[in-house]
Amino acid sequence: MKLLVSALEHSANVHLRYLIKELGSEVTLSGIFDSSLGDSIVDLRSTAIMGFVDALTKLPFFFRLKDKMVDLADDADKILLIDSSGFNLPLAKAIRKRYPDKEIIYYILPQAWAWKKKRIPVLEKTITKLCSILPFEPSYYSPLAPIEYVGHPLLDEITVQKSSLEPTGIVTFMPGSRPGEIKKLMSIFKEVRNRIECKAMLVIPPHFTPEKIEELYGDLRDFTITYDAHSTLASSDFAFICSGTATLEACLIKTPFVLVYIAKKLDYIIGRALIKLKYAGLGNLLFMHQFGKPLHLEFIQDAVTAENLYNSYLQMDRKKFFTDAGELRSFLNHGSAKRVSEIIKETQC
Repeated sequence: MKLLVSALEHSANVHLRYLIKELGSEVTLSGIFDSSLGDSIVDLRSTAIMGFVDALTKLPFFFRLKDKMVDLADDADKILLIDSSGFNLPLAKAIRKRYPDKEIIYYILPQAWAWKKKRIPVLEKTITKLCSILPFEPSYYSPLAPIEYVGHPLLDEITVQKSSLEPTGIVTFMPGSRPGEIKKLMSIFKEVRNRIECKAMLVIPPHFTPEKIEELYGDLRDFTITYDAHSTLASSDFAFICSGTATLEACLIKTPFVLVYIAKKLDYIIGRALIKLKYAGLGNLLFMHQFGKPLHLEFIQDAVTAENLYNSYLQMDRKKFFTDAGELRSFLNHGSAKRVSEIIKETQC
C-alpha cells in the first residue's frame, strides 16, 4: 500500500514512528515527515513556525507545498494527515476536490470543539475517517460522522510512571523546543533554580548542537542536561514545563508540575480573541471535561515570574495531583497506534 503522509510537527512524527511499527513493511510512505522515517519531500526545519505572525510570512511556501502534495496524491492508495490543521485541512479539501474517491484519514484532529466549530461539518464532509485521540471529542460531531476514539498516542510512547511521591531531590525544567520559548523562559528558570535546593535537570531537544545550546540557554553550570524527558520526569519530585505536549506527558507520568508560557504579545492577543478556553494545558482541558475541575496550575504571560513559580513549588498539593493524574490516565485508557494502523489497512466500503 502506498500511503501519502502529511506530518509537519515534531510530535506528529513521534506518533508516526510508533504507527509505522504497527503498519509493517507492507505500507510505504511518501510525502511530508521526518527524514529519519524515509524520503520526505521537504526538510521539516523549513516548515517550523512560531506564532501567527511567522505563519503569515511563510504562506507562499506552504501554498506551493500543498500543491505538490495534491499532485502526489494521484499515485497514493490512501492519505494520512496528522495534526497541523492549518496546513492539513486545506490540503484535505484540495485532495477531495481533485480526487473525489480518495480515502483520507485524519489522525489527531483539529480542535474544532475548542474553537471554529464550523469546521466540524467540513471535516465530516471531507475526511473519510476521523481518528480522535480525545474521548469526549466524538460527542461534538453528528451521530453518523465517521469519527472514532482510537486511544491516545502518548500511552503508546510513555513506558514509565511514578509509583509514589517518595522524594528524590530532583526538579526538572522544560523550557520547550522553540528558540523563542527557550530564550523567554531560561532567565526565569535560572532564578527559580537558585531558590530551590535540588538536583536541577534541564530537558533539551536531542537534535540541538552544542553551539545551539550555548546560544539559547547560556550558562548551564547549575543544571544537569538530559535528553530523556520521560525517565527524567518519572524520577523528579516536581517540574516546570513550557506549555505543549510535555505537560500532558507529565500528567500521564504523574509528576507534579506547573505549566508556564510566554507568547509574543501580538500572538497572545490574537490567540485570546480566537480561542475561548479557560485553560491552555491539554491535561487541564481533559480533566475539566471529564471531572469538572483543573488538574494543575498554569502561569501565562505576565504571571510567569520567579516568585509565582517558586511559591507553586512550595504550596502545590502533590498528593491530590498524583491521585487525579492517575484518574486521567485511566480515562484515556489505551494507546492509539494499533487501532489507527487497523483503520489504514481496512478496505474501504
